[in-house]
Amino acid sequence: MTDARAALIVGASRGIGLGLTAELAGRGWHVTATRRDAAPGLVAGPGIDVERVDITDAASARSLAERLAGHRFRLVLLNAGIYGPREATATDASPELVATLFETNAMAPIRLARLLLPMLGEGGTLAFMSSRMGSVAGNTTGGGELYRASKAALNSLTRSLVAQDLAGRRVVVLTLHPGWVRTDMGGAGATLSVEESVRGLADVLEAAHPPGHHFLDHQGATLPW
Repeated sequence: MTDARAALIVGASRGIGLGLTAELAGRGWHVTATRRDAAPGLVAGPGIDVERVDITDAASARSLAERLAGHRFRLVLLNAGIYGPREATATDASPELVATLFETNAMAPIRLARLLLPMLGEGGTLAFMSSRMGSVAGNTTGGGELYRASKAALNSLTRSLVAQDLAGRRVVVLTLHPGWVRTDMGGAGATLSVEESVRGLADVLEAAHPPGHHFLDHQGATLPW
């Protein structure tokens, strides 16, 4: 049986993932939070378990799935991601840079999600931390093109996951935009604090949504694909 307040957050060592771990635990969820490397801010305690995984390492991902095999989560959130060099473009980026960016932001989250689907209970929520920069329709300014492309790839792969792997299952899939947040990725000039973003995201994650795939921001507004 699914624990109605059990959540798995992959990528919780800092920033939004760490903030969401604290926010959901404070709301009465039991959170299993993952880190890749040492994370002084992420500490196991009441309502919080800590696991280790490198989502870009297939063996590490399989090991996590094996350790969690007996769990049933109401919420599984894939949060890990990187921005990459801000000045890099499709014209000058090395193949190695492109491979790392797409592997981390698109391929690895989907690969891990497939391993974790047996732990997601019926009526549960599978969520991916994307960005409005992954919206093809919403790209009216350009810039950040490799990051945009990697998040657009994540969104497309998520849609395939919904159509193929979740067909017939009563599951909500959320593709989320956290807002422009003052993190290492967002920078000091961003408009939202981590606390403001994660409060909104937690509200969205706890809200009732019809089964299917939804692209939402931290205030619950629908974004264009």
